[in-house]
Amino acid sequence: MSKKVKETDFLSISARVRVMETRLLTAERMERMIDAKDAAEAAKVLGECGYPDLAEPTPSALEDLLADAQGALFEDLGKAVDAPALLDVFRCKYDYHNAKTLVKAQALGIDQNRLLLRGGRYDPEALAEDFRREDLRAYTPAFQEAVARARELLGSSGDPQQADFVLDRAYYGELAALAKESGSKFLEGYVALSIDGANLRAAVRAARLDKGPDFLRLVLVEGGAVPPADIANTPGPDLARLYHNSPLAPAAEAGSALAVPNGGALTEFERLCDDAIMAYAAQARMIPFGEQPVAAYLYAREAEATAIRIILTGRMAGLDGTTIRQRLRRAYC
Repeated sequence: MSKKVKETDFLSISARVRVMETRLLTAERMERMIDAKDAAEAAKVLGECGYPDLAEPTPSALEDLLADAQGALFEDLGKAVDAPALLDVFRCKYDYHNAKTLVKAQALGIDQNRLLLRGGRYDPEALAEDFRREDLRAYTPAFQEAVARARELLGSSGDPQQADFVLDRAYYGELAALAKESGSKFLEGYVALSIDGANLRAAVRAARLDKGPDFLRLVLVEGGAVPPADIANTPGPDLARLYHNSPLAPAAEAGSALAVPNGGALTEFERLCDDAIMAYAAQARMIPFGEQPVAAYLYAREAEATAIRIILTGRMAGLDGTTIRQRLRRAYC
């Protein structure tokens, strides 16, 4: 049962979040990272954001850095915020990533534990062991059922995509349930917009692969403002009309133009989808205290990690600044 969120419960943490926001990776800091002479010099900018020194930037060292920072963030806020469902909305995706990894690794007969991510509700090592023993009683019913169904489907069909569909639907279902449990209308709106964005992405990709409504009914999830049935029955080039009143309208316009076989690069479309969610989250900067600044900060930290990956992996790979900038999303501040 959800409880009514009281803004006064977040007075202290809202003030802390405002201070923490000053250390986020701003657009100006991103530019300095892109213009730095090399990846090691770019990584030094992260010290201003509270990250430890990354003396020798490598993909594995970068992932360890970001995972440690994410874990420390949830541990810190978990002590300061008496709203587990609010935090779990942002932790849940790591659990489902790990479930996908374990299900596919089992089907292939290989050990992929190195690909498991920290930061979720469940310790990845414990999850791997419980998965191996087929004992997930300590996990949510939705998670248990989705993992069992995905495992069964992949075993019988050999199609990893079918397993992903099952886990994705369960993931978004848990997100919606957690947002409702939190009692926060702001968080419910964030989840609904995230679902709309995921469905729009799926519809555009399906149209580019010339997949029809039957395929989309397997992929699309409930919980957004745009009904999945409407999306499934709308041709790709006409998707924009379904989103004309949505914050995703610019993304839908771009996606509709690309929703044909060989429709061109999706880089700008993907960026516009993410920017719509960031614009929604950034509204919380105008709210002095409450759960909204905390939720928005958690999303901003997710986006920051993505930006850091884009910039540093791009610098490590020798990409030019223009290419890196094209892949970056809107900054929170």
